[in-house]
Amino acid sequence: MEFKTRNCWEVYKSKKHRGAMDKMARRYVEFLSRCKTERETVEWVRSRAVESGFSEDWSSDKVFKVHKGKSIFLAWKGKKPLAQGVRLLGAHADTPRLDLKQRPVYEECQVSLAKTHYYGGIRKHQWLARPLALHGVIIKTDGTRIDVNIGEKESDPVFTVSDLLPHLAQKQIEKKLSQAFEAEKLNVVLGHMPYSRDTKDSGEEGEKKAVKKNVLHLLNQKFGIVEEDLYSAELQAVPAGPARFVGLDQGLIGGYGHDDRVCVFTGMEAFLQKGEPQYTRVAIFWDKEEIGSEGSSSARSLFMQYCLEELLENWEPATRPRTMYSATRAVSADVHAAMDPDYQDVHEKLNASLIGHGPVFCKFTGHRGKVGANDAHAEYIGWLRAILNRAGVPWQMAETGKVDLGGGGTVAKFLAVYGMDIIDFGPGVLGMHSPFEIVSKADVYAAYLAYSEFFKAGNN
Repeated sequence: MEFKTRNCWEVYKSKKHRGAMDKMARRYVEFLSRCKTERETVEWVRSRAVESGFSEDWSSDKVFKVHKGKSIFLAWKGKKPLAQGVRLLGAHADTPRLDLKQRPVYEECQVSLAKTHYYGGIRKHQWLARPLALHGVIIKTDGTRIDVNIGEKESDPVFTVSDLLPHLAQKQIEKKLSQAFEAEKLNVVLGHMPYSRDTKDSGEEGEKKAVKKNVLHLLNQKFGIVEEDLYSAELQAVPAGPARFVGLDQGLIGGYGHDDRVCVFTGMEAFLQKGEPQYTRVAIFWDKEEIGSEGSSSARSLFMQYCLEELLENWEPATRPRTMYSATRAVSADVHAAMDPDYQDVHEKLNASLIGHGPVFCKFTGHRGKVGANDAHAEYIGWLRAILNRAGVPWQMAETGKVDLGGGGTVAKFLAVYGMDIIDFGPGVLGMHSPFEIVSKADVYAAYLAYSEFFKAGNN
């Protein structure tokens, strides 16, 4: 009579499951190490789609569309008509980070630095005194695109944000955490060597900015750019280095960007599973979720609507969009805050998730009195429970911490406005939004199986 969540390690203890789990975990570590920006993630998805026979021809049965290089829509035509809805999985490809400002490069105390503006909900102190890499693009006035990736190879230099030594930090440690670390001091160290004195620009002004000048000279040598080109650049400082297995048993995976690339990876693996779909499968991976889904490449934009209506025009022009929308069943594939062993007091334990116990349903997000939340309907939750229970996939349901302590938001509410059923559903994460988040490789495997069952499920 009593419900208890199941430990995935106990459910998937056969050699067959453990072998498949380990293989998937290795692929996921490789993906997470490679894809550290939304552009890189979308390009990985696009490449997988092309390899699997998808094209940009909307009359074909397998179609995709990339928007602004930061969001991507994929659809695989099913046997059922679009009038009966689609199976839609949505996730986001962006992750909290440090964005370089529009005019970033300057010099102080014989060090050249880059000004940053943090993106998304970070805890600022976690980004200090650690190796960082620069990823992104620079667009020149002639339209030339230059891809930037410095700090990932062993032969590359890395970057960092320096921290204050404890000997001089007495005033800082007496401040509130929210006041102790200033955003304007999250400046990335770019270089220290001055420009050569053998040049013509060795005057007094040149001497004052010799280190900055050398950084600009090196950027010009490597990428053929001048300082003005940084105005049309999108450069991100992200944690340098690969994702790693954590613990003596290697049962955990640590790395940057589990939120929400673990759902992009497992969702894409499930989307591409073999066999002609009964219901049309749709996967969409957005940008800008971490800043409230604002902008033209976000879930709040009309990109998804345009793509779904394009499907109707090409596959089923007699069906009205609202008929398809209201019949659609969707999953907002997003991670959940698992209960941290050291910070259990911020959770209400009866309604908290455990890492390693399968992906987590979050009936509603928002904050405090469910403000700003999608609240999934009981009928839909019952249908999803039945699917996973029949397949033997472990799952759990939880809230985002104690009611008065905070909360968060996802893309679910932006899809709910179309009348479709939707709920948040994804693996638990420890240290969410930190530069080194942790997930269970058993949850990665279980999430893939859960999303696979969602795509295959009928209406009963």
